[in-house]
Amino acid sequence: MSVDHHTAELITYYDDAAGERTGLTAAELGSWSAATAALLVAECGLRPGHRAGVLLPPHWQTAAVLLGSWAAGLEVSFRGWGAAGLGDAGPELDVTFVERRRVGSWLEHLPAARHRFVLDLAPAGAGAADVPEDCRDFLPAVRAHRGAAPPPHRASVTDPATPDGTTFGEYDAVAAEVARSRGIRRGDRVLVDAAGSEEPLIWLLAPLSAGASIVLCANLDRSRLDDRIAAEGVTRVF
Repeated sequence: MSVDHHTAELITYYDDAAGERTGLTAAELGSWSAATAALLVAECGLRPGHRAGVLLPPHWQTAAVLLGSWAAGLEVSFRGWGAAGLGDAGPELDVTFVERRRVGSWLEHLPAARHRFVLDLAPAGAGAADVPEDCRDFLPAVRAHRGAAPPPHRASVTDPATPDGTTFGEYDAVAAEVARSRGIRRGDRVLVDAAGSEEPLIWLLAPLSAGASIVLCANLDRSRLDDRIAAEGVTRVF
């Protein structure tokens, strides 16, 4: 695969344990995000100010969920959701997105929400198996909305991006500062070790705010790191 093709991908996801590589262009990621927003708005009836809880590791589908939720005007909580519980997300959530492998042990601890979606995050985008009662499989649900136009709502810099009141403007400013502090510039291709940070501000928003593309690596095999940097045209490593 040529370097030109790689740089056309806005986000490239590797899982070295599963042998997966998935690449999405800006248009493809935008399509998934718009479909997610359409699912939340047209089907779930959610509106700006409603709240989403995202219990997902760094992944290309997580990027689509986050960007789609924000495009729908939702306030998104993703911090403080540790393995022993769900942190301080609180009971007032309208929708939750949960990784399938964590549902079994966490189901009884999930905050109350009108809508619950499960994601398997398997290679080739397979749907989730054994979806618990009162949950829905995200991939079939969102695929029904592929091709949807982005929602008419446009978030302003003063709208809250998270339930704690952090605004989109404040979030953008922090993401831009993180990118600046890491020396990330427009056109960079940034390799991120998914194990290094589950914070979307780091692995997703900071590179995007600078106009960079992302090579996101789960279960990174460091013996392959040099070859991956060369093959993907990586210019920065988180």
